[in-house]
Amino acid sequence: MDWKIVIDSLPLYVGGIRTTLVLLAISLASSFLLSVPLAVARVSPRLWLSRPVWFFTYVLRGTPLLVQLFIIYHGLAQFEAVRESMAWVLLKNAWFCAWLAFTMNSTAYTTEIFAGALKATANGEIEAARAYGLSGLKLYSRVLLPSALRRALPQYSNEVVGLMHATAIASTVTLVDITRVARDVNANHLLVTESFGVAAVIYFVLTFSLVGIFKLLERRFLRHLRTQSVGAAVARA
Repeated sequence: MDWKIVIDSLPLYVGGIRTTLVLLAISLASSFLLSVPLAVARVSPRLWLSRPVWFFTYVLRGTPLLVQLFIIYHGLAQFEAVRESMAWVLLKNAWFCAWLAFTMNSTAYTTEIFAGALKATANGEIEAARAYGLSGLKLYSRVLLPSALRRALPQYSNEVVGLMHATAIASTVTLVDITRVARDVNANHLLVTESFGVAAVIYFVLTFSLVGIFKLLERRFLRHLRTQSVGAAVARA
């Protein structure tokens, strides 16, 4: 183990961590904002509203993220109409294409997570809210969505961690993330253990940190569910 190479490469890895975290943050923020209204549409009894969302999530979840990224970054550039359009200013930018691919993919999975949580809402909560005169937008904003988002935390944490791991493919479109730095260090020194070993440790620390954050959130917002489970266990005893 050549520790000198590892220490000398640390500034490069810091830059890669910055790229990874920025890409993860903006992709999660945009996908979350898109997923909430799409999840509401997904559970709508109106087929003209729910079917397009179902088709969107079905296609995006049914194809690999790497393929989606290549189609956006490399595939669209083959069409002259795209290159001559105003959108080309954005589509020729690797950052934008990576953000778009990660956002669309995460939106598909997050929409289904939130939609599942909405469907799992107890009828008693809905009836109690309607008894207070809540309906439509107020019913969703004050009762259904807050309740569903809390219940979705465990599944959403898996999506966040999965997306963080998926950012490793951003290096395929020239972004200098953690994986790209590891590849460059390996190419310069031909030391696989030192280059990718450091990357593995960084990803492990990031994963451990994200899981810890979500555990704290679950402890804070799902406390009532633990109380209910304890009460049910006592009643059965």
